[in-house]
Formats: sequence, C-alpha cells, structure tokens
Amino acid sequence: MALPLLPGASRHRNIGKEKFHKSQHWGYCNNVAMLVGEDKPGIGGEPLPGQKLKPEYSVFPKGMGSDAPAWVAFDKQVLSFDAYFEEEVPDKNQELYRIRHCKIYFYLEDDTIQVIEPPVKNSGITQGTIVRRHRIPLPPPHEDQFYTIDHFNINIEVILYARRYKIIDCDQFTKNFLRKMGVRLNPPANRPDDPYTKERQKILDSMKPLRPYERIDTLKQFLEHDGQVLRFFCVWDDPESMFHDPRELVLHYYLSDDTIDIKEIVPVNSGRDTIPLFLRRDKLPKYAPTGLYQPGTITSRTVLNVFGKLVGNRGRYILDNRKTGAVHQEFYRDSDLKIGAVINVWGRKIILCDCDEFTKEYYRTKYGIEDFTPVTYKAPPPPKPEKTFPPYTGFGSEEDSLCSCRGLLPKPPQKDFKKFMEKDRSGMESNILRFLAKLITDSPIDKDRKFIISYFLSDDTISVFEQIQQNTGILGGKFLERGRIKKPGQELFKSEPSEYFNAQDLFVGARVCFHGHNFLLVDADEYTFNYMEKHANEFSMADIGVILKKLKDIAEPRSREIRQVFAAADPEHTKVIECEPFRNLIVSITDGAFSEHEIITLGRCYSVREEYKMDLHFLLAVAQEQLKKNSFENFEQLSAVLTYNDREKCGMLPHEMCRTICKSFKLPLADDDLQALLTMFEDDHKQVEYKKFVDGLNWRENQIPAFQTIKNEDDSSGQAPSIHVKGIEYLPLLDDLFGKEE
Repeated sequence: MALPLLPGASRHRNIGKEKFHKSQHWGYCNNVAMLVGEDKPGIGGEPLPGQKLKPEYSVFPKGMGSDAPAWVAFDKQVLSFDAYFEEEVPDKNQELYRIRHCKIYFYLEDDTIQVIEPPVKNSGITQGTIVRRHRIPLPPPHEDQFYTIDHFNINIEVILYARRYKIIDCDQFTKNFLRKMGVRLNPPANRPDDPYTKERQKILDSMKPLRPYERIDTLKQFLEHDGQVLRFFCVWDDPESMFHDPRELVLHYYLSDDTIDIKEIVPVNSGRDTIPLFLRRDKLPKYAPTGLYQPGTITSRTVLNVFGKLVGNRGRYILDNRKTGAVHQEFYRDSDLKIGAVINVWGRKIILCDCDEFTKEYYRTKYGIEDFTPVTYKAPPPPKPEKTFPPYTGFGSEEDSLCSCRGLLPKPPQKDFKKFMEKDRSGMESNILRFLAKLITDSPIDKDRKFIISYFLSDDTISVFEQIQQNTGILGGKFLERGRIKKPGQELFKSEPSEYFNAQDLFVGARVCFHGHNFLLVDADEYTFNYMEKHANEFSMADIGVILKKLKDIAEPRSREIRQVFAAADPEHTKVIECEPFRNLIVSITDGAFSEHEIITLGRCYSVREEYKMDLHFLLAVAQEQLKKNSFENFEQLSAVLTYNDREKCGMLPHEMCRTICKSFKLPLADDDLQALLTMFEDDHKQVEYKKFVDGLNWRENQIPAFQTIKNEDDSSGQAPSIHVKGIEYLPLLDDLFGKEE
C-alpha cells in the first residue's frame, strides 16, 4: 500500500531538483502531427523508462573532424565485411547443412546495412541480395535500437533478422576506418568450405567428360588487332600471258584473323575484265594446291565413334585429343611476308615489292626490320610528249579557244574561284587598286585629261574612267570597259598564251599602254598605298626594306655629303622637310633610279602624319541615308526609351547604354558607324547627349542635304586622293641608312 503524498509523510524523489522542463516530443511535418523527438529525454532531462541516451559527442573530442553532416562527410563511403552463415538442409542425406558466403555492406552516411551473396555457378540457389539496404534493428530484447558502427568487428557474430552471420574479415578501408574510431580489431577467422560443394568438386574433377571439346580462343587476337591490315604491293609475271606483261596486285593481310585477300589493279584500256577480287579473303596455305580432300577431312577437331552402331543402333562420339589422321596445313603468317619475298598463291608465284607506311611501322616495331627498299619490277614510264596547240584563230577569247583544243567536248574556261572568294569585296575591304593617270601625248587638248584606272584583284580586270571637266568639249565617264588587258608588243595569232597586265605592273610613275593609249600613273588613293604596303612581298615598289637596301647601295659612298645636303634643306633645324624638297633630294641622289612610287613609300614611312578628324556632318548624312533606305522612322519611341532610362533627368546616358538601346531597336547602321556617331555626341565622362543624337538621326525633321561620294564600281567619276603628310623626318632615315652619327 502506497503512502499518501503528504508533506513530511512521503519520500519525494524530486526534492532538491531544480529542472522541471518538458521536452517537445510531438510536432508537425508537412502538416501532419507526428512524433519528432524519439531520442529526447523526459521531464528535467531525465531519461524515460527503458530509454538510453546517446552521448553528446563521439569518442573524439569536440572540434576534431569535419562539422559537415553525415550525408556529406561520409558520402559514398561503405564498410565491407566478409561473412558467412549456416543454413540447415532438411530431408536430404547428402548434406545436413550448407555454408553460404556473403558480403555485408555498412553505409556510413545513414547507418544502413545491405547483405549480398555472390553468385556461385550451378548452385541451384537464388542468389544476390539477401537483405536489402535499410536500417536493421538489434535482436530482442533491444529491438527498439538499430545496428551502428560500434556493433561490428572481425571474428564476431551478428544476428540479422534471426539469422546468425559470422564476420571473418574485411577490406583495408574498413580496417583503417575502425582503427581511427578506436576499435581494436580481432584477428581474421578462417573461411570454412561447404562440405557438399567440396565433395561434388572432387567428383567433377575425377570424371572424364564424354565431350572434352578443345577451346580455341581467337577473341583476344580479334580485340587487339581489329581494323589493322597490312598492305603489300605485289606483281605476278603471268607465264601464260601472250606478252608476259606483269600483273599488279595489292595484298591485304588481316591481323585480326590471319586471313589474306588480293585485289588486282587493272590498268586503263588494258583489255582485261575488271573483277572484284583476285583472291577472296581466307587463310592462304603455303603448299597449295596439294590435291583434293574429301568433305570433312580438313577440320579443327577429330571425332571418334567409340561404339559404332552396336549399342542400340546409336553412336557414341568423343574428341580425339591426339588428332589421329588429322591433316595439318601451314598457312602464311605475318612473319612470312616481307619485301622481296615470293609467296605461293595457289600455284602462282607472286613477288612482294613494296608496302605502305603502317606496314613498315608494324614490322619495325614487332620484328625490328629497318630495310624496306622496294623492288623495281617495271621500267619507268616514258616521258609524256609535250602537247602542241594550234595558234589562236581570233574568234572568242584565247582561253575559250584553248579549251576547245583540249578535249572532244568543249568546256568553258575555269576561273580561279579561290582567288575570287579571297579578293572579292568584303565589308570595308574593296580589293580594288585605284590610280590617277593622264595621257602621254603631245596634243594640248589631251594633256589635261584625267583618268581613274581601277584594278580589280578578284579577277585581274581593269577599267578606266575619265573625269568630267567642264568646258573642255570632251565627254567624261566610262573610257574603257572592265576586262583583262593584254600587254603591248605581242603577236596576235600564236600558240602560247598571251601576257596580261597584273597588279605588279601598276604603280605610281609607271607607263602603261591600254589598246594603243599610253597612260602615266601619277597618283593613287590611300587604300591602294595601304594595301601595297601591307602586301609588300607582292609589290616590290612598296617594300620599304627593299627600297632602303637599294638606296643604301647607291648613297653609302657619299654618306657625309648626303647628310650635309639634308641639313641644308632644313635651315631652321626642325628635323622635318617638306614633301617636294624631299622628292627632289631623292631624285638627285639616285639620279632618277627611283620610281615615284618608291619615293612616296619612303616618304610615307618617315612622314609626320596629320591626325584624321571625323566629320560629324558627313557621318550624319551617311547614317540618315541608311535609315531612309531601310525605312526606319521609330525616332519618337527611341527617344522615349532613352528618356525613360535617364533616371536623373540630366539628358545624358552612358555610351554603352545608348548603344544597347539602339541595338534593341535594330537600328540599320554598321557597328563602327554607330560607335563613331555616339563618340561625336559624348563628353569627357563618356556620357552621350541622347536628344541631340536622336535629332541628328531623324531624317524626317532634320534632313541633311545629299552629298557626293566616290563610287566604287564601274560608274566611278571621282578623283583618286593624294596622300597628305605634314613633312618628312629625315634624321631617322639617315640613321637607318648610315647608322647614328657619332
């Protein structure tokens, strides 16, 4: 009988206790009330009845190891144990029990366990996963707890769902991990054998099977050499041929299965029928033909009939390991094939004359052969007679007439398509060389006429335009149709192809004759000078290295005199002289050995260039014309978007932001032109005044008058501009020629 709970009349166990808080054991997970605090203690931190509290920390002190959660720290880390269990076999006299070996895997990330039995051949037992991966509870009376790493060691027994497993060993990773955890490992146990399996293996070893088939394994050779073929070039001198001409063959040796096939190379117009293969792919015997064999004589196995038809009129067959009466044939191997060897191809003697590079490397690597001198089996072909073509008839072009002489079916002349694609107009690269020229004549009327000669690099054609001059009485415009122009002084009706003017024949100072009109090239545009200087290896007149070497050879003996002449041309000691005095000095030094183009190239190399300033009016005119051609009129919407992005309402936006907005409106302007326009309207802080920018582009309200430009095609009538330099620095030129003066 319990005493009543009265003050002074009962022994209260909570006397002196100060903690009476209650742990929260229940909660909500996904709006479902469930038990969330199974491991939490009871009132005041005391354990509940039957509850064993886990230690707050592991065997290691706090701070050691990683603070990452277990599913991160132990990801893909598994402990592997070798184990076995005994299984009772009822109702069978041959075996009373069976020993089954298995693997126990312990996953560290979530303390789950998996048991797998490796398959055993012809066991008759369903093997594989015995226990799927999950947390396994301890055997009674601790079934409320689960197996952890502390329950595992070597040479111990664990009970998993009433089945007793004996752990005999583990892998090296498991041993290292358990040692780090402070577990003292037991010595490994012996692995017992299953008595029935052992007895059955003895019976199988003592038996001689009725069909001891011989295993011929060719898979390794196939996997190592699949796709590798040795190729030899052979010749067969057919003795039965009427003219005893050699037959060229190609022999393929397949390393994957040691087979050979031969293909014949049939020359053109030889009169022989073209066949797919000279010898189909198969193993080639060395000594063939040796006669005919009965079907089944040549086989890889010899089978003997032991009983014949004495017992039940049925035969019993076994394999003859001694291969009594077998026909042994020798086949050609890769070691038998080499340059100069003679092989027997079913009675035909074939000489191996040469091989390809793969075959040479194969024999060099495997057999150490270095001599691969080919065998010459035929005389070198006679030289081809030179073709002679009839002279040009005068009808059509020379190339077209020549094509009609090269074949029965006339074909149009082939154009250099690669050169056309490389030198055709692309963006700002026109690939057209323009020169300003005048006629060489004594007529006072023709002396003042000016021409633009355009050389098209894509197809080596030339066109000539005459500039329109008022009150001269001469109509300007197209002077010569675009086409290739022959050099003067050539015979018209001849067999050899004519010579045409090329790009190297045109330079400032050159005299050219186009269909009886003599021209003097007096100037060129900036693009022509830049192109020729950029491709100086093609144009010697624009190669500054060649020009300096030529000038040095002429002027080096008079170096002191030339320095004095240049100093006298610069009385103010500015180290710069004008273009015209510089030209006169070079002409006097070289005695006219330099052309005008070489002098211009020399002056451009050592010139003081003027900084090129972009014309805002010109840029806006070009932009308005582009916008007008593409019918762009969304200026109000463009201005509204720019104003919306101007948060500070200061009328200025960054350069990149304006460019991005213009690109979003798909403004039909080239990127270089857009960048140049935005640069014109920006201040020192890269801020663009967008209102003026939009007003300048608005061709509806602020249209800029039309402007004149130099046309690039056949309709060109402008004048090729001359180069403009402030002056020429002569001191660097003299230093490059004669070295620095001491």
